[in-house]
Amino acid sequence: MSKIAVVFWSGTGNTEAMADAVVEGIEAAGAECSKFSASDFNGGMVNDFDAIAFGCPSMGSEQLEDSEFEPMFNDCEANLKGKKIALFGSYGWGDGEWMRNWQATCENDGAVLVAEPVICNDAPEADTLEALNELGKALA
Repeated sequence: MSKIAVVFWSGTGNTEAMADAVVEGIEAAGAECSKFSASDFNGGMVNDFDAIAFGCPSMGSEQLEDSEFEPMFNDCEANLKGKKIALFGSYGWGDGEWMRNWQATCENDGAVLVAEPVICNDAPEADTLEALNELGKALA
């Protein structure tokens, strides 16, 4: 059985709702899942999991949240080579540049993205929740 982590940061609850939908997909596919807030995860934990879903909203000028999530993610980067991952997050403005940049960073780190990242404007609606469920299944 695959052991998968879902690691996220959420300021308004939108990204946490997205994380919950990823967890549902992982569990529906029969994998074991652990959900972590960014402050409860670190680079030393990466190798404890077969795959990881990372979720972070766009902040500021389309960047990752920089007080908790980005430092945690930077700590994980050295261990992402060959690791199956998925990315998701919400935004309130812009066009998704933060996610394109984040995806490129992960690819440069040698991570294996199992699916295209899932993003949504503000709160996730039914179609986004379904895409997040599928993202979780792809990780499993």
